[in-house]
Amino acid sequence: MSDFPEDLKYSAEHEWVRGGSGSTVRVGVTDYAVEQLSDIIYVSLPEVGDELTAGEACGELESTKSVSDIFSPISGVVTAINGTLADAPQNLNTDPYGDGWLFEVEISSGSDLDDLLDAVAYAELTD
Repeated sequence: MSDFPEDLKYSAEHEWVRGGSGSTVRVGVTDYAVEQLSDIIYVSLPEVGDELTAGEACGELESTKSVSDIFSPISGVVTAINGTLADAPQNLNTDPYGDGWLFEVEISSGSDLDDLLDAVAYAELTD
């Protein structure tokens, strides 16, 4: 079983959310998802200014095994993307909770965060 950082919130689709400054949060995918996909070779992200809806696909991860959708864990507007992933998608493989973050969102509703899982509940989901 993986150890999941306790300061994050998690979606059932294997994304994580880290609180940021004010109403902006950072989003990424969990190491569990990365392990399932294996070597990620390409990342497609939403664009700055895109409006995201919780639970809807907003990008893709391509690995040597398959292509998987990225689902937005929260609703809001994209304020930043991790541009380094275009040239270095392997950052997701090596550091999914750090350099492998995907995008930042200014959340439109704080209630979306209440719908996410804590580390213990997410660990039970992946067990």
